[in-house]
Amino acid sequence: MPVDNTTESTPSIGRPTLPGPDAPLAIQVENLRKSFRIPTQRVDSLKERAVRPFAPRTYRELQALDGVSFEIRRGEFFGIVGRNGSGKSTLLKLLASIYRADGGSIRIAGRLAPFIELGVGFNHELTARQNVVLNGVMMGLTPKEMRRRLDSVIEFAELGEFADLKLKNYSSGMLVRLAFAVMLEADADILLIDEVLAVGDASFQQKCADAFHEMKEVGKTIVLVTHDMSTVESYCHRATLISDGKIQHIGDPAEVGREYLRLNFEGGTSARVTSANADIRLLDIWIESVGAERVRNIESGQYLRIRAQVELLRETPAIQVGFTITNVDGVGVFQFGTDSDEDAGGLTPGSRVSIDAEIDNLLAPGRYFVHFGVKRFPDNRAVVLHVEKALDFHVFGAAPSQGLVELPHTIKTAVENQGPR
Repeated sequence: MPVDNTTESTPSIGRPTLPGPDAPLAIQVENLRKSFRIPTQRVDSLKERAVRPFAPRTYRELQALDGVSFEIRRGEFFGIVGRNGSGKSTLLKLLASIYRADGGSIRIAGRLAPFIELGVGFNHELTARQNVVLNGVMMGLTPKEMRRRLDSVIEFAELGEFADLKLKNYSSGMLVRLAFAVMLEADADILLIDEVLAVGDASFQQKCADAFHEMKEVGKTIVLVTHDMSTVESYCHRATLISDGKIQHIGDPAEVGREYLRLNFEGGTSARVTSANADIRLLDIWIESVGAERVRNIESGQYLRIRAQVELLRETPAIQVGFTITNVDGVGVFQFGTDSDEDAGGLTPGSRVSIDAEIDNLLAPGRYFVHFGVKRFPDNRAVVLHVEKALDFHVFGAAPSQGLVELPHTIKTAVENQGPR
């Protein structure tokens, strides 16, 4: 099937809210396919070519995209997420006409500006001012118009003292700040952006976030590829998850985020038994949702229910069980367990004990591990089982936090004594 990269003119964009189903289409993709031929045997030197000049070349086919179809409305902020190698960057490059598709169709209505890699096209032997004008011309602006915007670009990038310095003397942070500032000057209806929000220091990242909100408010159509689920939830009207070259889910950003996290962490934990004897064994441990389903991802603020089941292999008066929750750096967040007199009464071999724990989930977004331990009662010093990283889970749905927990709080200010104007 031939690929149709048709560009149609479109009127200027107003100030929309969430684009409705009747909004004009900005991008339409139907049954898009793209594959790459990868040699199975590399020939890296002239000697190898000379020794085996007629050796057959064999290739394997990598199917990067396999029948991808979706539509994006004018004024929509659309996110594309997926694991490394899923095909999302290939899709973006097809939309930008960097790659030619093997089949399917792409229709784009409006002027398009791709920003696949920040800083591509910079000449490091030229100054920042010269590069700004040069890149503006490459984006379709006239040299006169770009010179008029020059001061605002330099100011946004916070590079006033270094505007006449050659880029070869810039740090990597200064380069991405300049590149992002240039990107904001694109007079395009549709922007294709690949992982550019994490640029510069914290204050500059906030400026970038504000700029994206402004673009969203004026109705720019933006296609954003990112791994950051909080970014998807904060900006995007809709999102799609790509896995193995196919669309796995499309729709609400929060739902897509949950599916993405499930794909990332469904491979299990690196559970390790660090202490054990022949008294007891762990049969199962899992996290349960409100609907009694096993889950690996919990929304911030939703209660956390941990369930486990152990089997006694020897007669034991009673047991104590405990959990420790840590973050990915091994920092302990919370530790809790049963009281010393719980389960008293004697447990015979073959007895199974179910543990059901519920805690308020005040955890900040991120990945966490659950360590599980059992002691013999009344000698609660005798650890009969300890499983490190018996379980892992991911908290999502809130803005990134600098701490470990999201504590309920209120805060307000009041002016008590206002000075003279």
